[in-house]
Amino acid sequence: MNIRMSLTAPEKLAILADAAKYDVSCASSGAPKRNSRAGGIGSTTGMGICHSYTPDGRCVSLLKILLTNFCLYDCAYCINRRSSNVRRARFTVEEVVDLTIAFYKRNYIEGLFLSSGIIQSADYTMEELIRVARMLRQDHLFRGYIHLKTIPEASEALIAEAGLWADRLSINVEMPTEAGLTQFAPEKRPVSIKQSMASLRLKIEEAQGEKRAPRFAPAGQSTQMIVGADASTDATILARSAALYAGYRLKRVYYSAFSPIPDASQVLPVKAPPLLRENRLYQADWLMRYYGFSSDEIAAASSGGMLDLAIDPKLAWALKHRDRFPVDVNRAEREMLLRVPGLGVRTVDKILASRRHRTIRLDDLSRLAVSTKKLLPFVVTADYSPRQTAERADLRRAFVAPSEQLTLFT
Repeated sequence: MNIRMSLTAPEKLAILADAAKYDVSCASSGAPKRNSRAGGIGSTTGMGICHSYTPDGRCVSLLKILLTNFCLYDCAYCINRRSSNVRRARFTVEEVVDLTIAFYKRNYIEGLFLSSGIIQSADYTMEELIRVARMLRQDHLFRGYIHLKTIPEASEALIAEAGLWADRLSINVEMPTEAGLTQFAPEKRPVSIKQSMASLRLKIEEAQGEKRAPRFAPAGQSTQMIVGADASTDATILARSAALYAGYRLKRVYYSAFSPIPDASQVLPVKAPPLLRENRLYQADWLMRYYGFSSDEIAAASSGGMLDLAIDPKLAWALKHRDRFPVDVNRAEREMLLRVPGLGVRTVDKILASRRHRTIRLDDLSRLAVSTKKLLPFVVTADYSPRQTAERADLRRAFVAPSEQLTLFT
């Protein structure tokens, strides 16, 4: 397929920014502190870039584009696949660099998320991505955040060079299972993905372990998983994510809800509503990373391996284990407090700090927690006990929004 090179830069941006929305970008909070006081432009901070989010939860604070939406591959779940009848465009390296600098100077963005379809070859495409990052760093002294999507089939030397210029690298596992990848993306090789991710982990750990080593992807690596294109259950997805975190020391697994492609040659299964399912998986992933839950525990509280779309997975677990509640906030260990619906990590730490000096009462808990509505059936304070409420058989119903009559008019 020919790629039109006569398009204007705004036309290319419209096409390639829209094409990039299926790539889930990651936050730059893992990047090291850099600023432009000593020269150059752009910065990152220890707290990360301040992001804006779309209603479906996707980050839009980075300039998130594809170098090109042309692709040699024909993955059934991808809108930019070879056989897809979409409008094609391609940026030059210089155009991406100029756009990044121009958008930064206008205070639109603080970093770049760059991915690409595969054009000519994996190595050629990877070289183009690297040229963008290298030009930004060397020619423009850009100190902002750069995330490059890495092509697993590219040579190890090119992937190693990419880590010298980017803050974070990501290699997509694409599908929850290798069988799914083989079925829907037969041109991609699971072994190449595994080898590249393992190589990245080693290079990142080497750079972190040696003070004099050159900086290498200091914000680590992440991956992306398509959700809903195959019949994988949420339990399968979370188990795979847990294995990826353990095996490759990933910073994040990103879940991308599959949307049907109008001209797809295959009928692919879709779990509806896809964005709500994606959100529940993110919540479950958060529980695994910060709250001490295992994927098996979360799956055990699900039905048929699928997360409850009506309530969040932490609440689902608590309702499944009513015998563990209510929890005495003045005595419980941190690990158990983290399992109380409505208590976040920061709130739990505040509770632990406060109870060293005073006995926590309901008013104290109300001031510490963001909202007490969800946690009241699951906690005991010095002056409050919810035992009658906690024993209600219909407790789940209290947390589910009532059904609304749909209307034809707005």
